[in-house]
Amino acid sequence: MRWAYILVLFPTLLHADDPWLTIPPTMSGPGSGKHVVLISGDEEYRSEEALPQLAKILAKHGFRCTVLFAIDPKDGTINPNIRDNIPGTEALASADLMIISTRYRDLPDEQMKPIADYVNAGKPVIGLRTATHAFNMDAKKKRSYLQFSSTGNMWKGGFGREVLGETWVNHHGHHGKQGTRGILTEEGKSHPILKGIADGDIFGPTDVYTVNLPLKQGSTALVLGEVTETLESNSKRLEGKKNDPMMPVAWTRLYKSESGKEARVFTTTLGASQDFQYEGTRRLVINACYWAVGLEDQIPARSDVTLVGEFKPTPFKFNGHKPGVKPQDLK
Repeated sequence: MRWAYILVLFPTLLHADDPWLTIPPTMSGPGSGKHVVLISGDEEYRSEEALPQLAKILAKHGFRCTVLFAIDPKDGTINPNIRDNIPGTEALASADLMIISTRYRDLPDEQMKPIADYVNAGKPVIGLRTATHAFNMDAKKKRSYLQFSSTGNMWKGGFGREVLGETWVNHHGHHGKQGTRGILTEEGKSHPILKGIADGDIFGPTDVYTVNLPLKQGSTALVLGEVTETLESNSKRLEGKKNDPMMPVAWTRLYKSESGKEARVFTTTLGASQDFQYEGTRRLVINACYWAVGLEDQIPARSDVTLVGEFKPTPFKFNGHKPGVKPQDLK
């Protein structure tokens, strides 16, 4: 009876060929009535695995979620190497929050317009890992949204720098050999996003990104990334200049949109699927979702971020995605 009720409320669940994933709330919670659109599409860090799991956790908090993917138009499978096709961005028209984890996408105007409209309306945004360089438009082609391009001149650093606060700079830690341990800043210790999180709880085998200091005006660093000697969570702190100073790996900012509205923005340079194996990293992002939509006063003392179903993330690397998977296979 319960699933029959859900299917009446969310008929899109019946569409087995949809090139996106719809996840209704599985429990009542503070997120009830809120719609989150999660946009995946990076070739390396397996956002196509991370975001469905994140959406399933959010569903336990009452959020309704739509997960979008880079889709191969030839067979309808998820293929992050397809840089110019993420169907379903029109779902942003009803979204209360956009979570984006793309890398160097060159989307056609009809798929970019809903993203631009959402950003320009001053709605909240969460950027994960490669969202600092989310788009890279081919300037030789006619494009209406070149300002979002990380290599363009209309917004220096594109969407990443203008909206999130930083663009792609470089790897700071040794990629594939050194991990990231989260150390709270003084501002972070009292921020609602870090409720229930202590130094060292946040970890990821992805390395620390270089972030120019200070961050773009209006930004507040919440978590610094301690470079670790290895990819293991119990690894020692790397000695030397890499940790002096430490780079911000999570921050908030207010972005003033074209509409004149200030949007809440949260960014973390963590966000690979393997990073979400760690409870503290999951709690960081779930708490950030509460904060982004104005529910910071309802963040639990220790938010439930228990994994939903089987979650065995694929190691991050280029050309490492699981072939032949369609969005509906991830239900």
